[in-house]
Amino acid sequence: MTNTGTPHDASASEAPMVGDHLAMDLLNTEARDNGEVIEYWNSGNDVLQWLERSRGVSALEDKAVDLAELLTQAKALRALARQLIVQRKEGQLGDVSGLNEYLNAYPSVPHLERDGEDNLIMTRTACGEPMASLLGPLAEAVAQLLVEGNFTLVKQCDHPDCILWFYDRTKAHKRRWCSMALCGNRYKAAQFRKRTGSATP
Repeated sequence: MTNTGTPHDASASEAPMVGDHLAMDLLNTEARDNGEVIEYWNSGNDVLQWLERSRGVSALEDKAVDLAELLTQAKALRALARQLIVQRKEGQLGDVSGLNEYLNAYPSVPHLERDGEDNLIMTRTACGEPMASLLGPLAEAVAQLLVEGNFTLVKQCDHPDCILWFYDRTKAHKRRWCSMALCGNRYKAAQFRKRTGSATP
C-alpha cells in the first residue's frame, strides 16, 4: 500500500488498498474521518492514477479518454457497485441491468503472455473503446463477486468511524479491521482510554 496516510486521513492523496478484492477497493475510494466523507476521486486523473495502482493500466490506454466523463462514469459505477453489494450482503438480489451495461460495453479477447517466472498465463485484452476498456474490468470484478463471492466474508471495518470494505481471506475468517495497524489500534487505544478514565476518581 503506497498510501502514507491512514484510510481516514483527508490529507492522504491515495485511496487505501486494503480490500483484498478489486470490487472492495473500488468501494474504498470513498472513506470517512470524524463523520466526514473523504472523496479520493476528485478528477479524471485521480481515477486514472487509481486504475494504474489497482490494475496496472498503461499510459497508452488513457490518451483518448474524456477525463470529466471518466470521473462521472467511474463514480456512477462505484455507486452501483455499492448498492448491489449491500443488497447482496443483505440477502437480496438487486437490479443488475446497469452493471450489464458496463459489461456489455467491454469486449475483450483471450491473450497469452509470459508471467514474471517465464510461465504462460492467459489474460484478456480489451478491444473496445477506451472508456469501456478502463471501467470494464471493475464491472467484471463486481459481477464476479456477486456470482462467486462468499458474502459472509464481505465485511466492513468494525471501527465505528470507518466505512472501508474488505474480503476476509484470513484462515479463520475473523478479520475485523480494514487494517489492524490503523483501525484496530485506534479502537484498542480508545477502549484503553475508556477503561483508565473510568478507573480514575
